[in-house]
Amino acid sequence: MDEKTFLDKPIFSWFITILIFYSGFCFSIETLPDLSEGTIRFLKYSEISVVLIFTLEYLIRLTLSKKRLKFVFSFYGIIDLVAILPFYLSFAVDLRTLRFVRMFRFLRLLKLVRYNKALKRFSKALFLAKEELIIFTFASLVVLYFSAVGIYHFEHAAQPEVFRSLFDSLWWSVATLTTVGYGDIYPITNGGRFFTFIVLIIGLGLVAVPTGIVASALSAVRREQEKKES
Repeated sequence: MDEKTFLDKPIFSWFITILIFYSGFCFSIETLPDLSEGTIRFLKYSEISVVLIFTLEYLIRLTLSKKRLKFVFSFYGIIDLVAILPFYLSFAVDLRTLRFVRMFRFLRLLKLVRYNKALKRFSKALFLAKEELIIFTFASLVVLYFSAVGIYHFEHAAQPEVFRSLFDSLWWSVATLTTVGYGDIYPITNGGRFFTFIVLIIGLGLVAVPTGIVASALSAVRREQEKKES
């Protein structure tokens, strides 16, 4: 949308924010077992009301936008569409996929990005650092694969039933590099333990690197915003 309207006023932003949290609360209540018919009916009407308001908001923003196609494919336009799409898709799918489609209603929380300044800055920071994050993600996948290869080399002979293939070793790599350490798969050879130590050290670095990238980008976005406001 090119010009500010009542949709951009603080009172409307607060209203939509409350509605988003209310929708998430209702979504959580729906997962409870043995709900009464009255509660189920109330949650159903709540969902319809929320979707109608979000749909009306989306249509108004689309109508008021001078570049409608650009709005549809913009970041906020896609989020607004995703917030209402699962509800309408539920009428076009069978019962087997209905639960799967409804699960995506939690994506409605992404609408908070539009109405929260801190989340806006965070989304801008991610966009600003997208190239570095893409490179880091690719490097992490390479490290993940080589970790699986290494532990398979050290542990396959000692634990053939645990480290049966590289695919089994990949689970160990994920748990170790992310420093989760579930402990269901662990090395027993000296070489495997030393290799695990190296992988754990690398894993600590993998956690720290994206944090630094995003923090630096956030600082840049905040400085830019302060310049505009001053």
